[in-house]
Amino acid sequence: MGLLAADSDLPFGVHLTLTRDGPAHRWAPVAPAEQVPSLVGADGLLLPSAAVPELLAGARIEDVERELRTQLAVVARAGLSPTHLDWHVMADGGRDDIRELTVQLALEHGLAARVWLRPGRQAARARGLPVVDHDFLDSFALPLQGKAERYVRLVRALPTGLSEWAVHPAVDPTPVDVDLDWAVRRSDYDFLISAEADRVLADEAVMVIDYRRLQRAWAGNPGATSHRS
Repeated sequence: MGLLAADSDLPFGVHLTLTRDGPAHRWAPVAPAEQVPSLVGADGLLLPSAAVPELLAGARIEDVERELRTQLAVVARAGLSPTHLDWHVMADGGRDDIRELTVQLALEHGLAARVWLRPGRQAARARGLPVVDHDFLDSFALPLQGKAERYVRLVRALPTGLSEWAVHPAVDPTPVDVDLDWAVRRSDYDFLISAEADRVLADEAVMVIDYRRLQRAWAGNPGATSHRS
Protein backbone atom coordinates (compact mmCIF):
# COMPACT_ATOMS: atom_id res chain seq x y z
CA MET A 1 0.00 0.00 0.00
CA GLY A 2 3.00 2.28 0.43
CA LEU A 3 3.50 2.61 -3.32
CA LEU A 4 -0.15 3.60 -3.83
CA ALA A 5 -0.05 6.07 -0.95
CA ALA A 6 3.07 7.66 -2.43
CA ASP A 7 1.47 8.14 -5.86
CA SER A 8 -2.16 9.20 -5.63
CA ASP A 9 -2.41 9.37 -9.44
CA LEU A 10 -1.70 5.68 -9.89
CA PRO A 11 -4.98 3.92 -10.79
CA PHE A 12 -5.54 0.55 -9.15
CA GLY A 13 -8.25 -1.96 -8.39
CA VAL A 14 -9.02 -3.92 -5.26
CA HIS A 15 -8.11 -7.53 -6.01
CA LEU A 16 -10.75 -9.33 -3.98
CA THR A 17 -9.92 -12.82 -2.84
CA LEU A 18 -11.51 -15.69 -0.98
CA THR A 19 -8.59 -18.07 -1.56
CA ARG A 20 -4.87 -18.38 -0.93
CA ASP A 21 -2.54 -19.47 -3.69
CA GLY A 22 -0.98 -22.44 -1.96
CA PRO A 23 0.55 -23.88 1.23
CA ALA A 24 3.32 -21.27 1.39
CA HIS A 25 0.74 -18.46 1.42
CA ARG A 26 -0.89 -18.59 4.81
CA TRP A 27 -3.59 -16.05 4.08
CA ALA A 28 -6.38 -15.74 6.60
CA PRO A 29 -9.57 -13.79 5.93
CA VAL A 30 -9.42 -10.12 6.81
CA ALA A 31 -12.62 -10.51 8.82
CA PRO A 32 -12.28 -12.63 11.97
CA ALA A 33 -12.36 -16.27 10.92
CA GLU A 34 -15.16 -17.08 13.33
CA GLN A 35 -17.36 -14.51 11.57
CA VAL A 36 -16.89 -16.10 8.13
CA PRO A 37 -16.83 -19.83 8.97
CA SER A 38 -17.91 -21.02 5.51
CA LEU A 39 -14.82 -19.42 3.95
CA VAL A 40 -12.08 -21.05 6.03
CA GLY A 41 -10.61 -24.45 6.71
CA ALA A 42 -10.02 -26.07 10.07
CA ASP A 43 -6.80 -24.04 10.39
CA GLY A 44 -8.69 -20.74 10.12
CA LEU A 45 -7.02 -19.93 6.80
CA LEU A 46 -8.63 -19.34 3.43
CA LEU A 47 -8.85 -22.43 1.26
CA PRO A 48 -6.15 -22.87 -1.41
CA SER A 49 -6.97 -21.97 -4.98
CA ALA A 50 -7.08 -25.65 -5.91
CA ALA A 51 -10.13 -25.96 -3.65
CA VAL A 52 -12.25 -23.32 -5.42
CA PRO A 53 -15.04 -25.82 -6.27
CA GLU A 54 -15.29 -26.79 -2.60
CA LEU A 55 -15.31 -23.15 -1.57
CA LEU A 56 -18.04 -22.18 -4.02
CA ALA A 57 -20.16 -25.13 -2.99
CA GLY A 58 -20.13 -24.14 0.66
CA ALA A 59 -19.58 -20.37 0.86
CA ARG A 60 -22.55 -18.54 2.40
CA ILE A 61 -23.25 -15.26 0.68
CA GLU A 62 -23.50 -13.44 4.02
CA ASP A 63 -19.97 -14.61 4.89
CA VAL A 64 -18.74 -13.53 1.46
CA GLU A 65 -20.28 -10.09 1.90
CA ARG A 66 -18.78 -9.67 5.36
CA GLU A 67 -15.31 -10.59 4.10
CA LEU A 68 -15.49 -8.37 1.01
CA ARG A 69 -16.72 -5.40 2.99
CA THR A 70 -13.87 -5.91 5.44
CA GLN A 71 -11.33 -6.01 2.62
CA LEU A 72 -12.74 -2.77 1.21
CA ALA A 73 -12.67 -1.17 4.67
CA VAL A 74 -8.93 -1.85 4.91
CA VAL A 75 -8.38 0.06 1.68
CA ALA A 76 -10.58 2.94 2.84
CA ARG A 77 -8.80 3.18 6.20
CA ALA A 78 -5.50 3.47 4.34
CA GLY A 79 -6.85 6.59 2.60
CA LEU A 80 -6.62 5.03 -0.85
CA SER A 81 -9.03 5.59 -3.74
CA PRO A 82 -9.37 2.59 -6.07
CA THR A 83 -11.03 2.69 -9.46
CA HIS A 84 -12.57 -0.78 -9.61
CA LEU A 85 -13.02 -4.23 -8.11
CA ASP A 86 -11.71 -7.43 -9.63
CA TRP A 87 -11.14 -11.01 -8.54
CA HIS A 88 -8.19 -13.19 -7.71
CA VAL A 89 -8.50 -16.67 -9.27
CA MET A 90 -12.33 -16.78 -9.42
CA ALA A 91 -13.61 -15.19 -12.63
CA ASP A 92 -16.48 -12.82 -11.80
CA GLY A 93 -16.47 -14.23 -8.26
CA GLY A 94 -17.23 -17.76 -9.41
CA ARG A 95 -21.00 -17.65 -8.75
CA ASP A 96 -23.82 -15.47 -10.01
CA ASP A 97 -24.75 -14.23 -6.55
CA ILE A 98 -21.13 -13.36 -5.74
CA ARG A 99 -20.78 -11.54 -9.06
CA GLU A 100 -23.92 -9.55 -8.34
CA LEU A 101 -22.65 -8.74 -4.86
CA THR A 102 -19.40 -7.50 -6.39
CA VAL A 103 -21.27 -5.23 -8.79
CA GLN A 104 -23.41 -3.87 -5.95
CA LEU A 105 -20.37 -3.15 -3.80
CA ALA A 106 -18.71 -1.39 -6.74
CA LEU A 107 -21.73 0.84 -7.28
CA GLU A 108 -22.05 1.50 -3.57
CA HIS A 109 -18.44 2.70 -3.42
CA GLY A 110 -18.45 4.65 -6.69
CA LEU A 111 -16.29 2.11 -8.50
CA ALA A 112 -16.45 -0.03 -11.63
CA ALA A 113 -16.09 -3.79 -11.56
CA ARG A 114 -14.31 -6.16 -13.90
CA VAL A 115 -17.01 -8.33 -15.45
CA TRP A 116 -15.83 -10.54 -18.27
CA LEU A 117 -17.70 -13.84 -18.50
CA ARG A 118 -20.62 -13.76 -20.93
CA PRO A 119 -23.50 -14.06 -18.41
CA GLY A 120 -22.06 -11.26 -16.33
CA ARG A 121 -21.44 -9.06 -19.34
CA GLN A 122 -25.04 -9.52 -20.46
CA ALA A 123 -26.37 -8.72 -16.98
CA ALA A 124 -24.20 -5.61 -16.71
CA ARG A 125 -25.19 -4.28 -20.10
CA ALA A 126 -28.86 -4.79 -19.22
CA ARG A 127 -28.27 -2.27 -16.43
CA GLY A 128 -26.41 0.13 -18.72
CA LEU A 129 -23.01 -0.66 -17.22
CA PRO A 130 -20.15 -0.72 -19.76
CA VAL A 131 -17.99 -3.83 -19.71
CA VAL A 132 -15.54 -5.46 -22.12
CA ASP A 133 -16.79 -6.35 -25.58
CA HIS A 134 -14.47 -9.28 -26.23
CA ASP A 135 -13.07 -12.30 -24.49
CA PHE A 136 -10.68 -11.54 -21.67
CA LEU A 137 -7.00 -12.45 -22.09
CA ASP A 138 -4.96 -13.69 -19.14
CA SER A 139 -1.21 -13.82 -19.74
CA PHE A 140 -0.93 -17.04 -17.73
CA ALA A 141 -2.84 -18.76 -20.56
CA LEU A 142 -0.13 -17.99 -23.11
CA PRO A 143 2.93 -20.20 -23.68
CA LEU A 144 6.26 -18.65 -22.76
CA GLN A 145 7.98 -19.60 -26.00
CA GLY A 146 7.43 -16.91 -28.60
CA LYS A 147 5.29 -14.86 -26.23
CA ALA A 148 6.45 -11.44 -27.41
CA GLU A 149 5.67 -12.35 -31.01
CA ARG A 150 2.29 -13.70 -29.92
CA TYR A 151 1.50 -10.40 -28.19
CA VAL A 152 2.35 -8.51 -31.38
CA ARG A 153 0.04 -10.72 -33.43
CA LEU A 154 -2.76 -10.34 -30.89
CA VAL A 155 -2.48 -6.55 -30.92
CA ARG A 156 -2.54 -6.47 -34.70
CA ALA A 157 -5.66 -8.67 -34.69
CA LEU A 158 -7.40 -6.77 -31.90
CA PRO A 159 -11.08 -6.25 -32.81
CA THR A 160 -12.81 -2.91 -32.56
CA GLY A 161 -14.29 -2.25 -29.13
CA LEU A 162 -13.23 -2.57 -25.52
CA SER A 163 -10.79 -5.37 -24.72
CA GLU A 164 -8.95 -6.18 -21.52
CA TRP A 165 -5.72 -8.07 -21.06
CA ALA A 166 -4.63 -9.20 -17.61
CA VAL A 167 -0.86 -9.18 -17.67
CA HIS A 168 1.36 -9.77 -14.66
CA PRO A 169 4.58 -7.77 -15.03
CA ALA A 170 7.01 -7.98 -12.15
CA VAL A 171 10.70 -8.25 -11.32
CA ASP A 172 12.77 -9.40 -8.34
CA PRO A 173 10.63 -12.19 -6.85
CA THR A 174 10.55 -12.82 -3.14
CA PRO A 175 11.42 -16.40 -2.08
CA VAL A 176 7.76 -17.25 -1.50
CA ASP A 177 6.73 -15.92 -4.91
CA VAL A 178 9.44 -17.49 -7.02
CA ASP A 179 7.37 -20.64 -7.60
CA LEU A 180 4.31 -18.73 -8.84
CA ASP A 181 5.17 -19.01 -12.52
CA TRP A 182 7.71 -16.24 -12.19
CA ALA A 183 8.82 -16.63 -15.80
CA VAL A 184 5.33 -15.53 -16.89
CA ARG A 185 5.63 -12.34 -14.89
CA ARG A 186 9.10 -11.49 -16.14
CA SER A 187 8.17 -12.18 -19.77
CA ASP A 188 5.18 -9.84 -19.46
CA TYR A 189 7.40 -7.14 -17.99
CA ASP A 190 9.99 -7.49 -20.74
CA PHE A 191 7.39 -7.10 -23.50
CA LEU A 192 5.49 -4.22 -21.93
CA ILE A 193 8.58 -2.04 -21.54
CA SER A 194 9.89 -2.90 -25.01
CA ALA A 195 10.09 -0.58 -27.98
CA GLU A 196 8.21 -3.23 -29.97
CA ALA A 197 5.18 -2.87 -27.69
CA ASP A 198 5.14 0.91 -28.20
CA ARG A 199 5.57 0.49 -31.92
CA VAL A 200 2.76 -2.01 -32.50
CA LEU A 201 0.30 -0.04 -30.35
CA ALA A 202 1.08 3.08 -32.36
CA ASP A 203 0.91 1.23 -35.68
CA GLU A 204 -2.53 -0.16 -34.88
CA ALA A 205 -3.81 3.06 -33.26
CA VAL A 206 -4.76 1.16 -30.10
CA MET A 207 -5.95 3.48 -27.34
CA VAL A 208 -4.72 2.19 -23.99
CA ILE A 209 -6.94 3.20 -21.08
CA ASP A 210 -7.30 2.29 -17.43
CA TYR A 211 -10.36 1.76 -15.26
CA ARG A 212 -10.84 5.46 -14.50
CA ARG A 213 -12.91 5.85 -17.67
CA LEU A 214 -15.11 2.90 -16.76
CA GLN A 215 -15.40 4.15 -13.19
CA ARG A 216 -16.74 7.49 -14.44
CA ALA A 217 -19.14 5.73 -16.82
CA TRP A 218 -20.48 3.45 -14.09
CA ALA A 219 -20.90 6.32 -11.65
CA GLY A 220 -22.55 8.56 -14.25
CA ASN A 221 -25.07 6.03 -15.56
CA PRO A 222 -28.58 6.90 -14.32
CA GLY A 223 -29.60 3.25 -14.44
CA ALA A 224 -26.66 2.10 -12.37
CA THR A 225 -27.92 2.92 -8.89
CA SER A 226 -27.07 0.33 -6.30
CA HIS A 227 -29.87 -1.96 -5.22
CA ARG A 228 -30.22 -5.30 -3.51
CA SER A 229 -32.77 -7.83 -4.70
